[in-house]
Amino acid sequence: METITLKIKGMTCGGCVKSVTKVLQNIAGVSGVNVSLEQNTAMVSYDPAMATPAQFKSAIEDAGYEVV
Repeated sequence: METITLKIKGMTCGGCVKSVTKVLQNIAGVSGVNVSLEQNTAMVSYDPAMATPAQFKSAIEDAGYEVV
């Protein structure tokens, strides 16, 4: 397992946190997600054999947010 922290731009409320959490949890290989509105970050624990940071970025951007 590996953990990565992504900086996210565009989250403004608890609904945004839920949206980002949901899209990340739906990626195969992700074992844990912790999204912080205050810090504008998403911490993702994942199996690098099954998931990649590029997939996380794509999923977040498809949900309408920006990874910086």
